[in-house]
Amino acid sequence: MSLAVLYSRALSGMDAPEVVVEVHLANGLPSFTIVGLPETEVKESKDRVRAAIQTAQFEFPARRITVNLAPADLPKEGGRYDLPIALGILAASGQLPKQKLAHYVIAGELALTGALRPIRGALAMTYQLLQDPSRTRAAILPQESAYEASLVEGCTIYAANSLLEVCAHLSDKAHLTSHPRVIPSEHANQPDFQEVSGQRRAKRALEIAAAGQHSLLMSGPPGTGKSMLAQRFVSILPAMTTQEALESAAILSLTGQFPASHWKKRPFRAPHHTASAVALVGGGSVPRPGEISLAHHGVLFLDELPEFDRKVLEVLSEPLENGSITISRAARQATFPAQFQLIAAMNPCPCGYFGHYNQRCRCTPEQILRYKHKLSGPLLDRIDMNIEVPALKPEELSQQQPSESSVDMRARVESARERQLQRQQKPNAMLGPLEITTTCQLGEQASQLLQTAMHKFSLSARSYHRILKVARTIADLADVPEISETHIAEALQYRRHDY
Repeated sequence: MSLAVLYSRALSGMDAPEVVVEVHLANGLPSFTIVGLPETEVKESKDRVRAAIQTAQFEFPARRITVNLAPADLPKEGGRYDLPIALGILAASGQLPKQKLAHYVIAGELALTGALRPIRGALAMTYQLLQDPSRTRAAILPQESAYEASLVEGCTIYAANSLLEVCAHLSDKAHLTSHPRVIPSEHANQPDFQEVSGQRRAKRALEIAAAGQHSLLMSGPPGTGKSMLAQRFVSILPAMTTQEALESAAILSLTGQFPASHWKKRPFRAPHHTASAVALVGGGSVPRPGEISLAHHGVLFLDELPEFDRKVLEVLSEPLENGSITISRAARQATFPAQFQLIAAMNPCPCGYFGHYNQRCRCTPEQILRYKHKLSGPLLDRIDMNIEVPALKPEELSQQQPSESSVDMRARVESARERQLQRQQKPNAMLGPLEITTTCQLGEQASQLLQTAMHKFSLSARSYHRILKVARTIADLADVPEISETHIAEALQYRRHDY
């Protein structure tokens, strides 16, 4: 029978659903048809496959060729199906044995010379393959894609440079060697907080934010070190687990940005304030991850926050709450993880010098109010902490006292995070309402102080819960089981946008 069946994987958001490649040869006028909802790149594979087969000295069958990519309702895009289609044609025409085809997941783009080119999302593909316990197939991938795909422990990856090498392997004439699992070295060279003079209160707030995974907004005049502080924030975050590193790398793999030189280094994304909503949260006719997903398990830094379009900022509300983003289009829907930590910075007024100790602000009260109103109340309410970063006087800058290093700050952060994981298996920022009730126990004086603040400043229920979560993190940094009045008082200082 002139039929061959192979297996590949598509990309649909973070998922890599299985695709069955069926190749059928029939008598009739020579033709080459691909069905199964192929995009333009897949339709163009006909010419690449024909040239690659002929260049490799195989015979391209002059028959009626039908290629079905199942399931039929799943859109197929990219050049990843070139290799399985070519192998299917050779197997269906009797030029290649069919026995081994069912044992592999195959993907790769073909050059006209028969060489294999890398594909997008190789790591995401093998990561999803491991999640499917009913499939034990190994993967055959281009050499340049095998490195990232091999990071998933438990998957066997065979790397090939050309169509001929794959055919020799399937024919038992020569064997492809499995690609070794090589873990990239962890690069520890990061900016250090020791380089930042002064700003002890800002460093304290950043340490609390890192310990509890809280979002933070810094406000202050230009040149006070807001961007400098934010860029060093990743240096005090807890080390990534292997699972977190794989999830983060898999998302970057979807965009062709595999971070070989940044393995287990938390991502730091800083989009410009001219970024669109699609660039920030993801989208497109074929949904791709945006900046919030590329910052998964890392930091999203938004500098000059009021300069972002208000509609762009409003789309952050859902992922800040849920840790994921669902992109819906008429033809498809994709969900991307977006468990990022938001760090934002802004000036206190349009000119930037409102409240500066020796610079005169030129803005009117109406201009300042209009500037601050660019940020909606619901968005500000979802930001856990809000601090002021004041301008430093010359005598403060000239002090030779060494600042605390990121290593020391990170040690305290990791200890506090470990307490949270032992107690509730998640950071404090991710606690739900019921978990807050059982985890954030208050003493009598602390409870009275919080109730007074709620009445005096008309705080929302969301603010109440976020104050409790920040206070819980402060207590964890102090290694105290119960939240005290001091912890509540400090947490209230970080809600300055509420009053």
